[in-house]
Amino acid sequence: MPQGWCPGKVGGVTPKESIRSPASFIGVHLTVKDMPTAVEFYRRLGLDVDVGAGAGPHLEIDVGSGGHIALSTIELTKSYDPGWRPTNLPPGSVLQFRLDSREAVDALYGDLTAAGYHGHLAPFDAFWGNRYAEVDDPDGNIVGFHSPTDPTKRS
Repeated sequence: MPQGWCPGKVGGVTPKESIRSPASFIGVHLTVKDMPTAVEFYRRLGLDVDVGAGAGPHLEIDVGSGGHIALSTIELTKSYDPGWRPTNLPPGSVLQFRLDSREAVDALYGDLTAAGYHGHLAPFDAFWGNRYAEVDDPDGNIVGFHSPTDPTKRS
């Protein structure tokens, strides 16, 4: 055994001494250039955004199970994080949403692209058994849409 090693100790602290608690996911925070434009996109996506929301510099959209998508203006984000910088686009992360059906994926993709949003990935039958598509939100964040999984469509 290495010198100083003690079973049950992590980083020199026994679990009893630790004040660390398990992390629980609460949401995603996106910094946006134009709050009303971002709010309109997430409304079109089908999220429940209160009428009149988006007039201020910050908004949290409940996505269920205690989670939310938080939107903040660049100015607000820079007010508490002077080192904030925009991400390189396209980002390497994708916000994922489940829709009720394979047809709903096609319909939402069609609605959003017809409204002028950039279609990042047209609907297709993915190897994992979902109908899947991606659209860029107004700030270039990629938003993906999944149908329920159909095991007969897996390849």
